Amino acid sequence: MCALAELMHNRGIEVSGSDLEDVFYTDEILKELKIPFHEFFDVSHIKTPDLIVHSAAYSFESNVEMAEARRKGIPVLKFSDAIGAYSANFDSTGITGVHGKTTTTALSGTLLKGTGIPRNIPAKVLVGSAVSNFGGRSTIDLGDKYFIAETCEYQRNFLSFHPKRIILTSVESDHNDFFPLYKDIRDAFFDYGRLLPPDGELIYCADDPGASEVALSLKEEKPGIRLVPYGFSAPGDYRIESYQIRNERIIMRLGLFPFDLTIHVPGKHTALNAAAAIALVSSIVRKEFGDEGNDGWNEERMEGLKNALEGFRGSKRRSEILGEAGGILFMDDYAHHPTEIKTTISGLKEFYPLRRFVISFMSHTYSRTSALFDDFASSFTQADIAFFHKIYSSAREVYHGGLNGRSLYERAREIEGETGDSGGRFFYTEEPDEGFCILKDILKPGDLFITLGAGSNWSLGKKLFDYFSDGGSL
Repeated sequence: MCALAELMHNRGIEVSGSDLEDVFYTDEILKELKIPFHEFFDVSHIKTPDLIVHSAAYSFESNVEMAEARRKGIPVLKFSDAIGAYSANFDSTGITGVHGKTTTTALSGTLLKGTGIPRNIPAKVLVGSAVSNFGGRSTIDLGDKYFIAETCEYQRNFLSFHPKRIILTSVESDHNDFFPLYKDIRDAFFDYGRLLPPDGELIYCADDPGASEVALSLKEEKPGIRLVPYGFSAPGDYRIESYQIRNERIIMRLGLFPFDLTIHVPGKHTALNAAAAIALVSSIVRKEFGDEGNDGWNEERMEGLKNALEGFRGSKRRSEILGEAGGILFMDDYAHHPTEIKTTISGLKEFYPLRRFVISFMSHTYSRTSALFDDFASSFTQADIAFFHKIYSSAREVYHGGLNGRSLYERAREIEGETGDSGGRFFYTEEPDEGFCILKDILKPGDLFITLGAGSNWSLGKKLFDYFSDGGSL
């Protein structure tokens, strides 16, 4: 929503809005842009706008402002419908998948900007998070020809988009309140692929079984589309031919380029996201600069891409480094699915093999936690110490009792064989900040402390970082 507000603001459209009182990084962006917003919902906020755009988390039944808009006859669009209508004006690419879409979109914008120097590739990019390489914003605006956007599968929201290309990073069970079975979410991605024009392009992760299944099925139905695989097992230009870690950097090589590529953000999943972004940028470079027998790449563009990739520093809440204090490295990551948690921890362990790993985890949504309960509980085997907290609920669901954050903590202990009330690797505090007094005594120089999840436990990491930055004083 913040990214869309920024795009509209940049076009000279007057934008305002309402949100919850919770503090998020988006508040800072809106204030910098001087976009006014209320930290609560009230009918008095609805004056006479030309259009209201709302998050999928809200409905006419649950939100008083939306109900008031309907009473006044003011046009209302869901966020995904607004982005979809916007995308119809450009040569658009949708980046989607259960995992990795935010980082892949951020990488795509960063690489497009670097590759286009000195002549910009005329593109707009919209990411669902703030990106360091975008000056801390969620969008980048280089022109009006191409539009690249992170597109979400929840409630099939991406079906409003108008893609000429799609990047598909991964397909597996998630959003179980809306997709109870794997085939439900798989079919949603398949239907998204069906929106491609007859000569469209699907860039997909060959290492991911779900993405490969969707890609091959789509090719059978739409034989004219171009399939572009990427990954460690992919054939062709976007195969990751080598991958190693040196001095807290990924050094990788793709089939397309005769030189090493360097990435400062950890994890094999980051290498995969980079390969996907390079495949997309290559498609646009070919269209923008190429001709028959020429793929559009020259030495200057390749050098620009290489430098841009090496300068990539990630996006907000994706292996985000808060800083180092008291010899402790503090990080925050949005990982809120078992696969993401395991992949994130594994990638960080590979990057920082000598550090002890201390984790705070806050699960997001009761439905996801319930559907993937044992997968969540077994996701922390590589953690040296893990703190669990209450489940961070969504505006789209109501808790009816039963499974909760403590249930997850107890199941994780059971899987690890922990018994008794204390002395193990796992801890539980209902509220994240309640863990502060315990953690300030547990953490020691050489540790990596990371907050994981789509909840509000990021505040615990900030509080601890501030505490150790001040020399361990309150």
